Amino acid sequence: MNAITLDQAIDRFGVDVLEHLDRAASIPIVDEIGRQGDVLILVKPRGKKATTPVPAAGFPAVRGEAGGNTHLLLADGPVFFDPLPVSASQLDLGVLTVPAGSVAYLAHPEHAYLGIAPGNYVLRRQREQADQLRLVAD
Repeated sequence: MNAITLDQAIDRFGVDVLEHLDRAASIPIVDEIGRQGDVLILVKPRGKKATTPVPAAGFPAVRGEAGGNTHLLLADGPVFFDPLPVSASQLDLGVLTVPAGSVAYLAHPEHAYLGIAPGNYVLRRQREQADQLRLVAD
């Protein structure tokens, strides 16, 4: 599993990022815990593995709200994601399974790309406490 640069990821997946981000930087690949904006990646050592293939165009793990940007889940090789219904009380977005030899990526125009190594994970949103509970708007 070789790290690719931001420029290579943009060419491969077609998701551009903000101009000031270093196109020559290697994309980090997490294998235990990671975070991209308001999305957490947590290892799920036990339980059901995901079975729904991530399409070639990607899957919007979190859709941009009020003009915000989407966190797009992308696959380099076979990658599987079983989404869960999203609500203010349901923080888990779904189960992500990355088989050996594959890498999943989260792409976001402001946060660039984050690679996810082979394994089984839960993708989770953050929420904030204000006058009422609400999901963090990225």
